[in-house]
Amino acid sequence: MLILGVGAASLTSNHFSMGSFHSYWLIAAGCAVVFVVYALLRRKKKTPEELERERRAWLDGVGRITDGTVIDVQEIPSEGRSAAIHLIYKYDVAGVSYECSQDVTYLRQWINLHSCRLGLHTSVKYDPQNPGNSLVVSESWMGLRH
Repeated sequence: MLILGVGAASLTSNHFSMGSFHSYWLIAAGCAVVFVVYALLRRKKKTPEELERERRAWLDGVGRITDGTVIDVQEIPSEGRSAAIHLIYKYDVAGVSYECSQDVTYLRQWINLHSCRLGLHTSVKYDPQNPGNSLVVSESWMGLRH
């Protein structure tokens, strides 16, 4: 009977150590989940200017080029900062006509807005998967012809 008592105590202590080992894994997994949620919530959202810069860089890399025409340049007044400048242009891809505008407010140093006039021929870079996504000017590419 003494042997049975030792065996029972031995089983209980082994069961306790296995249970505590399992608890450590649960605590570690819980901490990891909390850390990932914290990192995702703390992440800084990108500003519209950053998103536009990334779009232009992406189109610079994957865009195809077609001919287009400048329709107009418009200055749009905005509260609290200088007027936004939009370059309005049109182009055709696979028989479909597109009319787009690009905010060139932050790209003024690369273009001469006074030379942009109605009917000015330009090259347009567009996304082959979504031809409505296009640009005429970026930090590393210029479609305007002089």
